[in-house]
Amino acid sequence: MNKIRKGDEIIVLTGRDKGKRGTITLRKDDSYVIIDGINVVKKHTKPNPLKGAAGGIVEKSMPIHQSNVAIFNAATGKADRVGIKMAADGKRFRVYKSSGEEIKVA
Repeated sequence: MNKIRKGDEIIVLTGRDKGKRGTITLRKDDSYVIIDGINVVKKHTKPNPLKGAAGGIVEKSMPIHQSNVAIFNAATGKADRVGIKMAADGKRFRVYKSSGEEIKVA
């Protein structure tokens, strides 16, 4: 079970975007996530008339390692760690480590 999932609100812990918050839009693979407006780079693209793409400089969100982000706890206003708990019926769910509250999926 992934502790950080698509749709979670996160806060960046390290790097040039430290302290910024955003929502995960895509899990690239097991360890990388893409967040809207975080880790944005300028990419130079060539024009491709067959695809109808114009050339120029495009801003693109690049993947960031999940160890560099933490889930944002709105109740405390700070980053928090994620724990896993088992329900009586055997289902697993995510909780905030600091308070034990269940993490609601937006």
